[in-house]
Amino acid sequence: MTLTLRRMCYWLCAVGSLWVSPAVALFMGIAIALTIGAPYGRANKKVSKYLLQAAVVGLGFGMNLHASLAAGKEGMLFTIVSVVGVMVLGVVLGRVLKVNPKNAYLISSGTAICGGSAIAAVAPIIDADDNDTSLALATIFILNAVALFVFPPIGHALGLTQQQFGTWAAIAIHDTSSVVGAGAAYGEEALAVATTIKLTRALWIFPLALVSVLVFRSKGKKVAIPWFILLFIGAMIINTYVPLPEWFTTSVVKIARKALCLTLFLIGCGLSVQSIRRVGAKPLILGVLLWVVISLTTLGVVML
Repeated sequence: MTLTLRRMCYWLCAVGSLWVSPAVALFMGIAIALTIGAPYGRANKKVSKYLLQAAVVGLGFGMNLHASLAAGKEGMLFTIVSVVGVMVLGVVLGRVLKVNPKNAYLISSGTAICGGSAIAAVAPIIDADDNDTSLALATIFILNAVALFVFPPIGHALGLTQQQFGTWAAIAIHDTSSVVGAGAAYGEEALAVATTIKLTRALWIFPLALVSVLVFRSKGKKVAIPWFILLFIGAMIINTYVPLPEWFTTSVVKIARKALCLTLFLIGCGLSVQSIRRVGAKPLILGVLLWVVISLTTLGVVML
């Protein structure tokens, strides 16, 4: 395939990624990388880094500080325990399985907090490369898709109440979109419970970002402040206290989501066959193990 044709295919997919889900956008990028190869290697990496940070900040205009803090008060304690527990377990299992530390940390972050959003926020802070980020996102998105379809039938089979299922889904399913989908499939009350508790978990991006800065700083290197996380908090505070027009905040969030999809496409383009062979199936195994542990543990607690 000529370079011109490769570039044409690349740009068609890049534009197409703006109109699909984040998971599909990521896999489109991976498909490009593994078939025709991304024609703009260095540019992809540079653009994806800053576009990702801008997208995260933009998403802050879709969050309300009071609603987030008030959300899921009943599940607050278990949320704290589950977040800390998953992060610690993920790091330990990562070492046992000999998974790249950054990759293990990203998968653990996505499992513990809010899937792709947590990975997107943490990746630039720990200076994860495109391979680590792509593999972590792919692992999380695959498990999200499975959870979306299997959780509601399991909930019905076990006779879970709306409250029980909403709590279980919010903590055991990674991405907000999949939590909302599973909750909606189970019932209106389950949807409300799942959404509010999920908002509480999303707030853990802030302390996780600060901890990540300290954990992954290089010796002799100054601590890099994750300014985009502070801007994300600022956007959420502005959205809470400043009476902005609804059309403005809605437009910003919509643009941010499309930017995130394009970013995931670019990140996927950075994956290589060599990196997949080198890493193997270990990241997926780690993701599955963490997912099984948090799912069974949460299910046991809500059924007590």
